[in-house]
Amino acid sequence: MQICHAMEYLQGMYTRQSNQIVESALKSQAAVVLLGPRQVGKTTLALDIASERASVYLDLERDADRQILIEPDLYLDEQAGKLVILDEVQQMPGLFKSLRGQIDRRRRAGFRTGQFLLLGSASNVLLQQSAESLAGRVRYIEMPPLQLAEVGADRSNTLWLRGGFPDSFLAGSDQASMAWRLDFLRTYLERDIPALGPRIPAATLRRFWTMLAHVQGGLLNAAALAEGLGVSGQTVGRYLDLLVDLMLVRRLQPWHENVGKRLVKSPKVYVRDSGIVHALLGIENTEGLLGHPVVGGSWEGYCIEALLAAAPTGTEPFFYRTSAGAELDLVLRLPGSDIWAIEIKRTTAPKVSRGFHTGADDIKADQKLLIYAGERDVPVADGIRATPLEHGVRLLRAL
Repeated sequence: MQICHAMEYLQGMYTRQSNQIVESALKSQAAVVLLGPRQVGKTTLALDIASERASVYLDLERDADRQILIEPDLYLDEQAGKLVILDEVQQMPGLFKSLRGQIDRRRRAGFRTGQFLLLGSASNVLLQQSAESLAGRVRYIEMPPLQLAEVGADRSNTLWLRGGFPDSFLAGSDQASMAWRLDFLRTYLERDIPALGPRIPAATLRRFWTMLAHVQGGLLNAAALAEGLGVSGQTVGRYLDLLVDLMLVRRLQPWHENVGKRLVKSPKVYVRDSGIVHALLGIENTEGLLGHPVVGGSWEGYCIEALLAAAPTGTEPFFYRTSAGAELDLVLRLPGSDIWAIEIKRTTAPKVSRGFHTGADDIKADQKLLIYAGERDVPVADGIRATPLEHGVRLLRAL
């Protein structure tokens, strides 16, 4: 269908940083794949970009739009010179070979960049589908939920409580936000995940997701999870792979460089959106959150997602822990090989642990930060600064 060029953002929507990233990528690449969980704002962003140029938009979850692409080349040949936006493109995996031919023919006709914007909500599925067919022709961009830099530091506590899905964050009350997130969970479990193929009972997957929320930021203990669910460790691995692929869970790998220490080898696991953590645990308001045992893990996960969203493309995240007690909540290996050691504490007292000092020395960190709940940026030890989350985000965005 043709794009309406008068399309506007939903009232109250924040300008997304991903918009500029996608616009820039379209100027240099023939195709851009925008990845992100459902309801994160991909379609709104794509339609906003489309409103500035000649474009067409197809939602491949709609039967009518899939019918248009039964003979893809016949339709796409007519759209040469336009930006073609294909939403939920993983629904038609056979389309990628046609897109490769389209891109190559358009290049010969002089249309080298900004031809296709492909939206998808399953990262590994899309990467596998597109990697061979579109090699050298595509850039992949992950769109996170709303971030601190987009909503402002004064709304940090609201963003932490409600999470960054726009409809949850912008809800008229905490109760309305919680209701939206519960509906989101139900829809994912009962409709969206089965549509991808896995036949997993919704109640079982919800229990698994909730178990992960209870141990937010803990080391993965597949045996304990398997016992709690009454399934095999292999099945737990399959459930985790699915939620990671849907960009709903982060599996943070341990630092693996040989530093002559006995390193913890299990990954840490985080439910990526703090609002989803709180919905799974029934935490409805700030008072309930601050009194809940998960408060520390929730804050840590919230900060990690904000920092990783701000980090330069190509940054590799890890954590570091040894059997002797050295520990770093987050290690970032930046493009160019600089290493940042980061400790995250929900405290107003800017003090780092002995384990942080040891860990930072072990990995030879170039930058050492304590992200804490205070308001000032202050030195706490030789070469270590304590800084609020928003300042840590600005440091990474400036790189």
